[in-house]
Amino acid sequence: MQATILNAGDGAWVFEEHAQQLARALNLPIGSSPAAYNYLLGWDSAESPSGKSFIPFESIFLVSDKRRLAEVFAKHQVATPKTFLLESETEVHRLVQIESQSQWVLKWPTGCGASGHRLQEAGAPIPDNWPRPYVLQEFIHLEVPEVYRLYCVAGETFGWNARRFPPGFKYSPFVAHARGARYETAQKVPERAEFEARKALQATNLLDSFGCADLMRDTGGNWLVLEVNTDGIFNHVDRDINIGNFPAELTEKLARAFWAWVGNLQQSI
Repeated sequence: MQATILNAGDGAWVFEEHAQQLARALNLPIGSSPAAYNYLLGWDSAESPSGKSFIPFESIFLVSDKRRLAEVFAKHQVATPKTFLLESETEVHRLVQIESQSQWVLKWPTGCGASGHRLQEAGAPIPDNWPRPYVLQEFIHLEVPEVYRLYCVAGETFGWNARRFPPGFKYSPFVAHARGARYETAQKVPERAEFEARKALQATNLLDSFGCADLMRDTGGNWLVLEVNTDGIFNHVDRDINIGNFPAELTEKLARAFWAWVGNLQQSI
């Protein structure tokens, strides 16, 4: 088999519906064994599957852990809210107390949809099972909470949208679809937002395959990257977006990019 939607292992059931959609769009079979060229979804091993992966295996692992993301963003000078990786609860309490003019969020490092995140008060105990180092990030309070998203397929950025809570909704501090926020059409992507999104995607080695960046604008008007996401193993990029024909547009771009990637690799052999 030359190319496949690779969906294997105990977690394959999570991606089953998504795999079916991709298989139809890319005109590919779904396989439990690696092929020469793979669109990777489910995989149990920490070792990369044989063959080539359209979305780099290392990038999938990188963006699944906010501790590693924080390190990479700092290394590549991606603009983010102030973020600290701290080894002890004492360090967390000390920083929150010293920087009392700011609010802080303690992020569960491997959560999706803001799962596990909490606002961290000075002196508040941290559960013993919280993974370390702790990811402590400045929480930027907005009168109207909103997060923006920009997608990228094969170097092309597109699909700028906003996530907001519907009017009258008792919203969470964390603007996640899983917490009730909905996608809305946004105006043209600001140049600086696109610049930071592309920098974040380049830093995670997703710019040339597929990923999306979540951003927010602070009270000073600066665009800050919150995180980067992609498909595979731990999660997949949300397609439940009721904006025009966007889900179909995204899938069409992925299909063209995947087969162009296969063709380029074959020509290089």
